[in-house]
Formats: sequence, C-alpha cells, structure tokens
Amino acid sequence: MPKRFRLTRRFPVAMTEDAHRRLRRFAQEAGLDEGEALSFLFEHFDSVTDHEALTHRLRLFNAGLDARKR
Repeated sequence: MPKRFRLTRRFPVAMTEDAHRRLRRFAQEAGLDEGEALSFLFEHFDSVTDHEALTHRLRLFNAGLDARKR
C-alpha cells in the first residue's frame, strides 16, 4: 500500500536567501511544490547526499554560523 502524502507538520524555518532560491529551483525542476521537495529530500536524505562531502560542508557551515546570525 503506498504511503499517504499528508502534510501533518508545519514548522518555522530560518533559511538563507541562497538556500531558498535553490529549494525553489529544485522544486520547480522536479515538478513539486517547496514542501513536497523538502519532504522528498529528507525522506531520501542518505541516498541524495555524499557522506564525506556533507561532513565537510557541515563543518564549513558551522564555522560561519555565528556570523550569519548577526
């Protein structure tokens, strides 16, 4: 039986302009709305990310996070 697609959770999200533009572009290219695109990415997170690249990028992101919050 297929999994039902229900939007049961809403949460406030802080997102950079670059991230939001990339999300909108991905959603448009995939024929999804932004919520569906996020659901897809997180449901398939392990298969759409490269673990080594993710770890490196996360370190870089965290290093500049305090400056971004100001």
